Amino acid sequence: MIRNAKKVTAYVLTAALAFSGMGITAEAAGNSVLPAGGVSLALANGNKLEDVTTDVPTMPIESIIDWFQMEEMGLVQSEPTEEDLFRSLVIAQVTNYVNVRSIPSEEGEILGKLYNNSVGTFISEENGWYQINSGSVTGYVKAEYCVTGESAVEIAKRVGKRIATVTTETLFVRAEPSTECSIIGMVPEADDLLVLEETEGWAKVDVEEGTGWVSMDYVSLHSEFVKAESREEEERRLAKEEEERRKAREAAAAARAAQNAQNTQNSAPAQTQTDYSVSGGSEMGTAVAEYGLQFVGNPYVYGGTSLTNGADCSGFVMSVYANFGVSLPHSSASDRSQGYGVDGLENAQAGDIICYSGHVGIYIGNGQIVHASNERTGITVSNANYRNILAIRRIF
Repeated sequence: MIRNAKKVTAYVLTAALAFSGMGITAEAAGNSVLPAGGVSLALANGNKLEDVTTDVPTMPIESIIDWFQMEEMGLVQSEPTEEDLFRSLVIAQVTNYVNVRSIPSEEGEILGKLYNNSVGTFISEENGWYQINSGSVTGYVKAEYCVTGESAVEIAKRVGKRIATVTTETLFVRAEPSTECSIIGMVPEADDLLVLEETEGWAKVDVEEGTGWVSMDYVSLHSEFVKAESREEEERRLAKEEEERRKAREAAAAARAAQNAQNTQNSAPAQTQTDYSVSGGSEMGTAVAEYGLQFVGNPYVYGGTSLTNGADCSGFVMSVYANFGVSLPHSSASDRSQGYGVDGLENAQAGDIICYSGHVGIYIGNGQIVHASNERTGITVSNANYRNILAIRRIF
């Protein structure tokens, strides 16, 4: 076998070191009792090992003989795979959450909560307890409520979301993994796309037009998991969510009062939509859904924000909520962090924002959404579960 005789660097690894330098970032959790953040496990294609951990000692290999000797000693290893990293996760398997304590005992102080299917990184094991780090919390969880090692691999694949974030202004989604193939859709910069498959240089993603392929040259890849939440973070989150709800309700009430005054002045009732029924929401949420339904049949325009002349998915949601005095971003990815999380479609209410891979709509009740779908259908009503849901967010 011909081997590359250039100077290379070998790394001595342990499971703990494999995660010691990993970054934690906030990302959507999607549960009314879960924190709004999450842990982002960077597993980008082409990552060097030093991108994952920064404090592993290095050992220079000066000759091809050194290479063979170190390989025989088992000191030369390839970059860690996704499965290697998953083995060092500790994943909660509980009904709601497991407490993270200061010492490996139920007498320990509660430092935070590790929610069901949330993850931490394994540090050590002691008397039936795992010491973990997750988010800003480092402490102990009872091992009987968690899995790690080989048992964590398949669960991590199931509960984690592989996400491609668009890094160019407009990215083409193609029918096949080739620049010679037809374009089935376009997605804007910073959109998050659910990855279904990865090949050399291409990722298969789920978009509104169906499944297609995007070049990995124009996306960054990472796996998302829910992280632990400290007691202080929980208190701040709940206070922030309540304040945001209060402001949203006040803005919506002011906007509706102004609209009612305008309607009275014009002596003309507001346009209503009777083809679809709205149910199961607060007064404000119901009003949002009913207002959005007025524009069914109007065109879809990429990058647009006009409810009459054309809007894209996030432009539609933004403009509908703007009528109620609520400012939302023109980004389906950013919509995943607005308001607060709702746990599952069965708990959704009219007016909730339903977030998909590269897409977003407004829930109207009865398992349906109103959304600016694509150029062919325009603004329309669809079943909410017609695609995999990434997050459900409530504004009011």
